[in-house]
Amino acid sequence: MPHIAVIGAGITGITTAYKLLDRGFSVTVIERNHYAAMETSFANGGQLSASNAEVWNAWGTVFKGLKWLLRKDAPLAMNLTPSWHKYSWLAEFVAAIPQHDRNTIATAKLAMLSREHLLDMAERAGIDFDMQRRGIVHVYDDWAEFEAGRWATKLLAEAGLERTELSPDEVRAHAPTMHGDFVGGFMTASDFTGDIHAFTNQLAEDARRRGATLRFGVGLRDAKVLPDGVRIETLSVSGTPDAEIYDGVVVCAGCGSRDIAARLGDRVNIYPVKGYSITVNMTDTASQQAAPYVSLLDERAKVVTSRLGDGRFRIAGTAEFNGYNRDIREDRIRPLVAWCRQRFPGVDTRDVTPWAGLRPMMPNMMPKVGPGRRARVFYNTGHGHLGWTLSAATAEMVAESVAQQMHGPRPVRAGLPAGLLPQGA
Repeated sequence: MPHIAVIGAGITGITTAYKLLDRGFSVTVIERNHYAAMETSFANGGQLSASNAEVWNAWGTVFKGLKWLLRKDAPLAMNLTPSWHKYSWLAEFVAAIPQHDRNTIATAKLAMLSREHLLDMAERAGIDFDMQRRGIVHVYDDWAEFEAGRWATKLLAEAGLERTELSPDEVRAHAPTMHGDFVGGFMTASDFTGDIHAFTNQLAEDARRRGATLRFGVGLRDAKVLPDGVRIETLSVSGTPDAEIYDGVVVCAGCGSRDIAARLGDRVNIYPVKGYSITVNMTDTASQQAAPYVSLLDERAKVVTSRLGDGRFRIAGTAEFNGYNRDIREDRIRPLVAWCRQRFPGVDTRDVTPWAGLRPMMPNMMPKVGPGRRARVFYNTGHGHLGWTLSAATAEMVAESVAQQMHGPRPVRAGLPAGLLPQGA
Protein backbone atom coordinates (compact mmCIF):
# COMPACT_ATOMS: atom_id res chain seq x y z
CA MET A 1 0.00 0.00 0.00
CA PRO A 2 1.77 3.22 -1.13
CA HIS A 3 2.27 5.81 1.60
CA ILE A 4 1.44 9.39 0.51
CA ALA A 5 2.33 12.56 2.40
CA VAL A 6 -0.11 15.46 2.16
CA ILE A 7 1.46 18.80 3.05
CA GLY A 8 -1.16 21.08 4.58
CA ALA A 9 -4.34 20.52 6.59
CA GLY A 10 -6.58 23.20 5.16
CA ILE A 11 -9.66 22.39 3.11
CA THR A 12 -7.62 21.22 0.10
CA GLY A 13 -5.26 19.08 2.17
CA ILE A 14 -7.94 17.32 4.19
CA THR A 15 -10.24 16.68 1.22
CA THR A 16 -7.21 15.33 -0.69
CA ALA A 17 -6.34 13.00 2.19
CA TYR A 18 -9.93 11.79 2.27
CA LYS A 19 -9.99 11.03 -1.45
CA LEU A 20 -6.63 9.22 -1.21
CA LEU A 21 -8.06 7.05 1.57
CA ASP A 22 -10.96 6.21 -0.74
CA ARG A 23 -8.42 4.75 -3.14
CA GLY A 24 -6.68 2.62 -0.52
CA PHE A 25 -3.55 4.71 0.06
CA SER A 26 -1.83 5.06 3.41
CA VAL A 27 -1.94 8.79 4.17
CA THR A 28 0.00 11.11 6.48
CA VAL A 29 -1.02 14.77 6.71
CA ILE A 30 1.72 17.18 7.81
CA GLU A 31 0.59 20.55 9.19
CA ARG A 32 2.58 23.24 11.01
CA ASN A 33 -0.43 24.41 13.04
CA HIS A 34 -1.79 22.49 16.00
CA TYR A 35 -5.17 21.94 14.34
CA ALA A 36 -6.69 21.68 10.88
CA ALA A 37 -8.00 24.74 9.02
CA MET A 38 -6.22 27.39 11.06
CA GLU A 39 -5.15 29.66 8.20
CA THR A 40 -7.02 30.41 4.95
CA SER A 41 -9.67 27.79 5.83
CA PHE A 42 -10.50 29.41 9.17
CA ALA A 43 -13.09 32.14 8.57
CA ASN A 44 -13.73 32.76 4.89
CA GLY A 45 -16.93 34.12 3.36
CA GLY A 46 -18.62 30.73 3.59
CA GLN A 47 -19.95 30.62 0.02
CA LEU A 48 -19.83 27.51 -2.15
CA SER A 49 -20.40 29.61 -5.20
CA ALA A 50 -20.25 28.44 -8.79
CA SER A 51 -21.92 31.80 -9.50
CA ASN A 52 -18.71 33.54 -8.41
CA ALA A 53 -16.55 31.53 -10.84
CA GLU A 54 -15.70 34.42 -13.16
CA VAL A 55 -11.92 34.83 -13.08
CA TRP A 56 -10.53 38.27 -12.33
CA ASN A 57 -8.33 38.47 -15.44
CA ALA A 58 -10.06 41.29 -17.35
CA TRP A 59 -9.14 44.80 -18.40
CA GLY A 60 -12.12 46.10 -16.47
CA THR A 61 -10.63 44.64 -13.29
CA VAL A 62 -7.26 46.23 -14.04
CA PHE A 63 -8.74 49.71 -14.61
CA LYS A 64 -10.97 49.42 -11.55
CA GLY A 65 -8.00 48.33 -9.46
CA LEU A 66 -5.98 51.35 -10.55
CA LYS A 67 -8.82 53.68 -9.48
CA TRP A 68 -9.24 51.84 -6.18
CA LEU A 69 -5.59 52.44 -5.28
CA LEU A 70 -6.56 56.05 -4.58
CA ARG A 71 -9.26 55.08 -2.04
CA LYS A 72 -8.42 53.87 1.45
CA ASP A 73 -11.76 52.07 1.83
CA ALA A 74 -11.71 50.45 -1.63
CA PRO A 75 -12.19 46.70 -2.11
CA LEU A 76 -8.57 46.45 -3.32
CA ALA A 77 -5.42 47.58 -1.55
CA MET A 78 -1.83 47.20 -2.66
CA ASN A 79 1.51 47.81 -1.02
CA LEU A 80 3.40 49.52 -3.87
CA THR A 81 6.84 48.71 -2.47
CA PRO A 82 8.81 47.06 -5.30
CA SER A 83 8.77 43.26 -5.22
CA TRP A 84 9.81 41.03 -8.11
CA HIS A 85 7.35 38.33 -7.02
CA LYS A 86 4.41 40.72 -6.86
CA TYR A 87 5.02 42.61 -10.10
CA SER A 88 5.98 39.52 -12.11
CA TRP A 89 2.78 37.88 -10.84
CA LEU A 90 0.77 40.93 -11.93
CA ALA A 91 2.40 40.80 -15.37
CA GLU A 92 1.34 37.15 -15.72
CA PHE A 93 -2.14 38.11 -14.51
CA VAL A 94 -2.45 40.61 -17.37
CA ALA A 95 -1.03 38.08 -19.84
CA ALA A 96 -3.85 35.68 -18.91
CA ILE A 97 -6.62 38.14 -19.87
CA PRO A 98 -7.18 36.47 -23.28
CA GLN A 99 -8.06 33.22 -21.45
CA HIS A 100 -10.77 34.92 -19.34
CA ASP A 101 -13.80 33.25 -20.95
CA ARG A 102 -12.27 29.80 -21.21
CA ASN A 103 -11.02 29.81 -17.63
CA THR A 104 -14.32 31.16 -16.29
CA ILE A 105 -16.26 28.35 -17.96
CA ALA A 106 -13.78 25.74 -16.72
CA THR A 107 -13.98 27.11 -13.16
CA ALA A 108 -17.80 27.08 -13.18
CA LYS A 109 -17.86 23.48 -14.40
CA LEU A 110 -15.40 22.48 -11.70
CA ALA A 111 -17.43 24.30 -9.03
CA MET A 112 -20.62 22.50 -9.99
CA LEU A 113 -18.86 19.13 -9.95
CA SER A 114 -17.37 19.94 -6.57
CA ARG A 115 -20.78 20.20 -4.92
CA GLU A 116 -21.57 16.49 -5.28
CA HIS A 117 -18.18 15.44 -3.93
CA LEU A 118 -18.37 17.78 -0.95
CA LEU A 119 -21.89 16.77 -0.01
CA ASP A 120 -20.96 13.10 -0.39
CA MET A 121 -18.04 13.51 2.03
CA ALA A 122 -20.24 15.43 4.47
CA GLU A 123 -22.83 12.65 4.43
CA ARG A 124 -20.29 9.85 4.84
CA ALA A 125 -18.49 11.63 7.68
CA GLY A 126 -21.70 12.86 9.36
CA ILE A 127 -20.58 16.49 9.27
CA ASP A 128 -22.66 19.38 10.61
CA PHE A 129 -21.23 22.59 9.15
CA ASP A 130 -24.15 25.03 9.37
CA MET A 131 -25.05 24.47 5.74
CA GLN A 132 -27.69 26.78 4.28
CA ARG A 133 -29.08 25.63 0.91
CA ARG A 134 -30.92 28.87 0.09
CA GLY A 135 -28.93 29.97 -2.95
CA ILE A 136 -26.78 33.05 -3.50
CA VAL A 137 -28.14 36.42 -4.60
CA HIS A 138 -25.88 38.86 -6.45
CA VAL A 139 -27.14 42.42 -5.93
CA TYR A 140 -26.39 45.53 -8.01
CA ASP A 141 -27.00 49.23 -7.47
CA ASP A 142 -25.24 50.33 -10.67
CA TRP A 143 -26.63 49.81 -14.17
CA ALA A 144 -23.24 49.37 -15.86
CA GLU A 145 -22.24 46.67 -13.39
CA PHE A 146 -25.65 45.04 -13.78
CA GLU A 147 -25.16 44.86 -17.56
CA ALA A 148 -21.76 43.28 -16.96
CA GLY A 149 -23.54 40.80 -14.70
CA ARG A 150 -25.90 39.90 -17.53
CA TRP A 151 -22.92 39.18 -19.75
CA ALA A 152 -21.31 37.03 -17.03
CA THR A 153 -24.59 35.14 -16.64
CA LYS A 154 -24.48 34.19 -20.33
CA LEU A 155 -20.90 33.02 -19.93
CA LEU A 156 -21.76 30.92 -16.88
CA ALA A 157 -24.70 29.45 -18.79
CA GLU A 158 -22.17 28.04 -21.28
CA ALA A 159 -20.81 26.02 -18.36
CA GLY A 160 -24.33 24.77 -17.57
CA LEU A 161 -24.96 27.00 -14.55
CA GLU A 162 -28.51 28.31 -14.16
CA ARG A 163 -28.68 31.87 -12.82
CA THR A 164 -31.98 33.77 -12.73
CA GLU A 165 -32.22 37.53 -13.24
CA LEU A 166 -34.09 39.39 -10.50
CA SER A 167 -35.99 42.66 -10.55
CA PRO A 168 -35.45 45.13 -7.68
CA ASP A 169 -38.66 43.87 -6.05
CA GLU A 170 -37.47 40.27 -6.35
CA VAL A 171 -34.14 41.20 -4.75
CA ARG A 172 -36.06 42.69 -1.82
CA ALA A 173 -38.23 39.58 -1.60
CA HIS A 174 -35.14 37.38 -1.15
CA ALA A 175 -33.60 39.73 1.46
CA PRO A 176 -36.45 41.80 2.88
CA THR A 177 -34.39 43.32 5.72
CA MET A 178 -31.65 44.62 3.41
CA HIS A 179 -31.48 48.36 2.82
CA GLY A 180 -30.46 49.90 -0.50
CA ASP A 181 -31.68 51.05 -3.89
CA PHE A 182 -30.93 48.16 -6.23
CA VAL A 183 -31.35 48.05 -9.99
CA GLY A 184 -31.56 44.25 -10.01
CA GLY A 185 -29.75 41.06 -9.20
CA PHE A 186 -29.21 37.40 -9.99
CA MET A 187 -30.20 34.30 -8.05
CA THR A 188 -28.24 31.04 -8.21
CA ALA A 189 -30.48 28.57 -6.41
CA SER A 190 -27.98 25.70 -6.61
CA ASP A 191 -25.26 27.54 -4.65
CA PHE A 192 -25.07 27.22 -0.87
CA THR A 193 -23.03 28.19 2.19
CA GLY A 194 -21.39 26.62 5.21
CA ASP A 195 -18.68 26.85 7.84
CA ILE A 196 -15.38 25.79 6.21
CA HIS A 197 -13.58 25.51 9.56
CA ALA A 198 -16.18 23.16 11.03
CA PHE A 199 -16.30 21.06 7.86
CA THR A 200 -12.52 20.68 7.59
CA ASN A 201 -12.02 19.73 11.24
CA GLN A 202 -14.79 17.15 11.24
CA LEU A 203 -13.57 15.65 7.95
CA ALA A 204 -10.04 15.50 9.41
CA GLU A 205 -11.29 13.55 12.41
CA ASP A 206 -13.15 11.13 10.17
CA ALA A 207 -10.00 10.70 8.07
CA ARG A 208 -8.15 9.86 11.30
CA ARG A 209 -10.80 7.28 12.18
CA ARG A 210 -10.33 5.76 8.73
CA GLY A 211 -6.59 5.35 9.31
CA ALA A 212 -4.94 8.61 8.26
CA THR A 213 -2.05 9.88 10.37
CA LEU A 214 -2.44 13.57 11.23
CA ARG A 215 0.84 15.18 12.28
CA PHE A 216 -0.07 18.59 13.68
CA GLY A 217 2.40 21.14 15.05
CA VAL A 218 5.08 19.93 12.62
CA GLY A 219 6.89 22.29 10.26
CA LEU A 220 8.44 21.31 6.95
CA ARG A 221 12.24 21.68 6.86
CA ASP A 222 13.00 20.17 3.48
CA ALA A 223 11.56 18.01 0.72
CA LYS A 224 13.64 16.09 -1.79
CA VAL A 225 12.76 13.68 -4.58
CA LEU A 226 14.78 10.45 -4.44
CA PRO A 227 14.86 7.53 -6.90
CA ASP A 228 12.69 5.44 -4.59
CA GLY A 229 10.49 8.08 -2.93
CA VAL A 230 10.21 11.58 -1.53
CA ARG A 231 12.18 12.44 1.60
CA ILE A 232 10.31 14.83 3.91
CA GLU A 233 12.23 16.45 6.76
CA THR A 234 10.20 18.03 9.54
CA LEU A 235 10.69 19.85 12.82
CA SER A 236 8.16 19.70 15.65
CA VAL A 237 7.28 22.71 17.80
CA SER A 238 9.37 21.19 20.57
CA GLY A 239 12.39 21.25 18.27
CA THR A 240 12.52 17.54 17.47
CA PRO A 241 13.72 16.85 13.91
CA ASP A 242 12.41 13.91 11.91
CA ALA A 243 12.69 12.54 8.39
CA GLU A 244 10.69 9.95 6.49
CA ILE A 245 10.59 8.68 2.94
CA TYR A 246 7.13 8.52 1.35
CA ASP A 247 6.06 6.93 -1.89
CA GLY A 248 4.64 10.26 -3.02
CA VAL A 249 3.72 13.75 -1.86
CA VAL A 250 0.77 16.06 -2.56
CA VAL A 251 1.48 19.72 -1.86
CA CYS A 252 -1.64 21.44 -0.47
CA ALA A 253 0.16 24.13 1.50
CA GLY A 254 -1.67 27.22 0.28
CA CYS A 255 0.64 30.21 0.09
CA GLY A 256 3.53 28.06 1.30
CA SER A 257 3.26 25.88 -1.80
CA ARG A 258 5.47 28.13 -3.92
CA ASP A 259 8.58 27.57 -1.79
CA ILE A 260 7.90 23.84 -1.38
CA ALA A 261 7.41 23.47 -5.13
CA ALA A 262 10.78 25.12 -5.77
CA ARG A 263 12.44 22.47 -3.56
CA LEU A 264 10.71 19.78 -5.59
CA GLY A 265 11.76 21.18 -8.95
CA ASP A 266 8.56 23.02 -9.95
CA ARG A 267 7.52 26.62 -10.44
CA VAL A 268 4.12 27.26 -8.90
CA ASN A 269 3.71 31.02 -8.99
CA ILE A 270 1.30 31.57 -6.12
CA TYR A 271 0.92 35.04 -4.64
CA PRO A 272 -0.76 35.62 -1.23
CA VAL A 273 -3.79 37.88 -1.68
CA LYS A 274 -5.12 38.79 1.74
CA GLY A 275 -8.85 38.70 2.39
CA TYR A 276 -10.72 39.91 5.46
CA SER A 277 -13.88 38.86 7.22
CA ILE A 278 -15.93 39.73 10.24
CA THR A 279 -18.22 37.42 12.14
CA VAL A 280 -21.08 39.30 13.74
CA ASN A 281 -22.05 37.36 16.87
CA MET A 282 -25.79 37.86 17.32
CA THR A 283 -27.14 37.03 20.76
CA ASP A 284 -30.34 39.07 20.56
CA THR A 285 -33.50 38.06 18.74
CA ALA A 286 -33.78 41.37 16.86
CA SER A 287 -30.37 40.91 15.21
CA GLN A 288 -31.10 37.31 14.34
CA GLN A 289 -34.31 38.36 12.64
CA ALA A 290 -32.65 41.26 10.80
CA ALA A 291 -29.72 39.26 9.37
CA PRO A 292 -30.43 37.37 6.12
CA TYR A 293 -30.29 33.60 5.75
CA VAL A 294 -29.89 33.86 1.99
CA SER A 295 -26.27 34.42 0.97
CA LEU A 296 -25.43 37.69 -0.75
CA LEU A 297 -22.77 39.17 -3.00
CA ASP A 298 -22.86 42.97 -3.21
CA GLU A 299 -21.20 43.68 -6.55
CA ARG A 300 -20.28 47.30 -5.87
CA ALA A 301 -18.72 46.68 -2.46
CA LYS A 302 -17.31 43.24 -3.42
CA VAL A 303 -18.72 41.91 -0.16
CA VAL A 304 -20.12 38.41 0.41
CA THR A 305 -22.20 37.12 3.29
CA SER A 306 -23.26 33.83 4.80
CA ARG A 307 -25.45 32.89 7.74
CA LEU A 308 -23.80 30.33 10.03
CA GLY A 309 -26.56 29.01 12.24
CA ASP A 310 -28.88 31.37 14.09
CA GLY A 311 -26.20 33.32 15.92
CA ARG A 312 -23.44 34.14 13.41
CA PHE A 313 -23.44 36.43 10.38
CA ARG A 314 -20.25 36.22 8.31
CA ILE A 315 -19.28 39.18 6.09
CA ALA A 316 -16.15 38.98 3.95
CA GLY A 317 -14.39 40.90 1.23
CA THR A 318 -11.42 42.97 0.08
CA ALA A 319 -8.24 41.91 -1.68
CA GLU A 320 -4.90 43.13 -0.37
CA PHE A 321 -1.56 42.68 -2.14
CA ASN A 322 0.89 42.98 0.73
CA GLY A 323 3.13 39.92 0.57
CA TYR A 324 2.94 37.40 3.40
CA ASN A 325 1.73 39.97 5.91
CA ARG A 326 -1.04 38.49 8.07
CA ASP A 327 -1.85 41.58 10.16
CA ILE A 328 -5.52 42.36 10.67
CA ARG A 329 -5.74 46.02 9.70
CA GLU A 330 -8.44 48.10 11.33
CA ASP A 331 -8.84 50.24 8.19
CA ARG A 332 -9.75 47.09 6.20
CA ILE A 333 -12.16 45.77 8.84
CA ARG A 334 -13.98 49.09 9.28
CA PRO A 335 -15.63 49.04 5.80
CA LEU A 336 -17.06 45.56 6.47
CA VAL A 337 -18.66 46.73 9.72
CA ALA A 338 -19.92 49.88 7.99
CA TRP A 339 -21.41 47.76 5.20
CA CYS A 340 -23.33 45.70 7.75
CA ARG A 341 -24.67 48.83 9.44
CA GLN A 342 -25.69 50.35 6.11
CA ARG A 343 -27.32 47.29 4.57
CA PHE A 344 -28.67 45.70 7.76
CA PRO A 345 -29.12 48.43 10.37
CA GLY A 346 -31.17 46.06 12.51
CA VAL A 347 -28.11 43.91 13.21
CA ASP A 348 -26.24 44.81 16.40
CA THR A 349 -22.49 45.06 15.64
CA ARG A 350 -21.20 45.42 19.19
CA ASP A 351 -19.76 41.89 19.13
CA VAL A 352 -17.69 41.44 15.98
CA THR A 353 -14.79 39.02 15.47
CA PRO A 354 -12.31 40.18 12.78
CA TRP A 355 -10.10 37.84 10.74
CA ALA A 356 -7.65 37.97 7.84
CA GLY A 357 -6.28 35.14 5.72
CA LEU A 358 -3.97 34.77 2.73
CA ARG A 359 -5.61 33.40 -0.40
CA PRO A 360 -3.14 31.41 -2.55
CA MET A 361 -3.67 32.78 -6.06
CA MET A 362 -2.16 31.73 -9.38
CA PRO A 363 -1.86 34.52 -12.00
CA ASN A 364 -4.48 32.93 -14.29
CA MET A 365 -6.80 32.28 -11.29
CA MET A 366 -6.78 28.53 -11.99
CA PRO A 367 -5.65 26.05 -9.31
CA LYS A 368 -2.56 23.96 -9.80
CA VAL A 369 -3.87 20.38 -9.79
CA GLY A 370 -2.04 17.20 -10.76
CA PRO A 371 1.51 15.91 -11.16
CA GLY A 372 4.68 17.98 -11.04
CA ARG A 373 7.68 17.62 -13.32
CA ARG A 374 9.12 14.77 -11.29
CA ALA A 375 7.49 11.45 -10.56
CA ARG A 376 5.84 11.06 -7.12
CA VAL A 377 5.17 14.82 -6.79
CA PHE A 378 1.64 16.23 -7.05
CA TYR A 379 -0.13 19.53 -6.35
CA ASN A 380 -3.57 20.63 -5.23
CA THR A 381 -3.13 24.29 -4.45
CA GLY A 382 -3.57 27.86 -5.72
CA HIS A 383 -7.38 28.00 -5.51
CA GLY A 384 -7.45 31.68 -4.58
CA HIS A 385 -10.81 32.90 -3.29
CA LEU A 386 -12.55 29.66 -4.40
CA GLY A 387 -10.82 27.06 -2.25
CA TRP A 388 -14.01 26.18 -0.37
CA THR A 389 -15.92 26.04 -3.65
CA LEU A 390 -13.47 23.94 -5.70
CA SER A 391 -11.57 21.80 -3.20
CA ALA A 392 -13.74 18.68 -3.21
CA ALA A 393 -13.48 18.31 -7.00
CA THR A 394 -9.76 19.10 -7.21
CA ALA A 395 -9.15 16.58 -4.39
CA GLU A 396 -10.91 13.97 -6.54
CA MET A 397 -8.79 14.95 -9.53
CA VAL A 398 -5.43 14.86 -7.77
CA ALA A 399 -6.22 11.60 -5.94
CA GLU A 400 -7.06 10.00 -9.28
CA SER A 401 -3.84 11.40 -10.72
CA VAL A 402 -1.86 9.79 -7.87
CA ALA A 403 -3.65 6.49 -8.42
CA GLN A 404 -2.94 6.56 -12.15
CA GLN A 405 0.77 7.12 -11.56
CA MET A 406 1.15 4.69 -8.65
CA HIS A 407 -1.04 1.88 -9.94
CA GLY A 408 -0.76 2.35 -13.71
CA PRO A 409 -3.39 3.29 -16.29
CA ARG A 410 -6.97 2.36 -15.44
CA PRO A 411 -10.48 3.51 -16.32
CA VAL A 412 -11.18 7.08 -15.22
CA ARG A 413 -13.71 7.29 -12.40
CA ALA A 414 -17.15 8.53 -13.33
CA GLY A 415 -17.51 12.29 -13.12
CA LEU A 416 -13.79 13.05 -13.24
CA PRO A 417 -13.30 16.22 -15.31
CA ALA A 418 -10.39 15.03 -17.44
CA GLY A 419 -8.66 17.92 -19.17
CA LEU A 420 -10.82 20.52 -17.42
CA LEU A 421 -7.93 22.60 -16.12
CA PRO A 422 -5.34 24.19 -18.41
CA GLN A 423 -2.06 22.31 -18.48
CA GLY A 424 0.73 24.07 -16.64
CA ALA A 425 -1.67 26.12 -14.53
